[in-house]
Amino acid sequence: MADVFTYGSLMCADIMSAVCGHDSRSEPARLVAFRRYAVLDENYPGLIEDAGAECHGVLYRDISEQGLRRLDVFEGEYYRRQNVVITFGNESNGNAQTYVFRPEYRHLLADWPWSFEHFLAVGKSQFTRAYLGFQKIPNQT
Repeated sequence: MADVFTYGSLMCADIMSAVCGHDSRSEPARLVAFRRYAVLDENYPGLIEDAGAECHGVLYRDISEQGLRRLDVFEGEYYRRQNVVITFGNESNGNAQTYVFRPEYRHLLADWPWSFEHFLAVGKSQFTRAYLGFQKIPNQT
C-alpha cells in the first residue's frame, strides 16, 4: 500500500478510481519544489522539479500494489514514479509517491502551467474519450 500524490487528471476521483480499480480516501495536498506544466497537444500535465515552485493536488491514501501497477501502465513511458515529501493539512509532511515527467521528454511540455479548472471545464470530457482504454487496464495479481 502506498499514498499517491496526483496533480492532473487523476485529481478527479472518478478517473483515479477507474485507473486504480478501487476507491481511496483522499485529501488536498501540495508538493514543494515541483512545477506542473501542460503537455503539448494533450489535456494532461507533466510535473518537473523546480526549486522555487509548488504544486497543489490530491493525495490518495492506501493505493494497493495492484493499483500502483495499473497506475504505472496508465502513466506510460513519459513518467517515472518516485518518492516525494508532500505537505497537507496544517503544514504537516508525509511521504508519498508521484509521477514525474522524465527529462528526456521535457521538449513535450508547454511553456505555460496546466489548469485544473480548464481541464474540468473543457478537457475532462475530451480526455475521457481519448483515454477510455484506461478502464480496461487488467487487474493483475
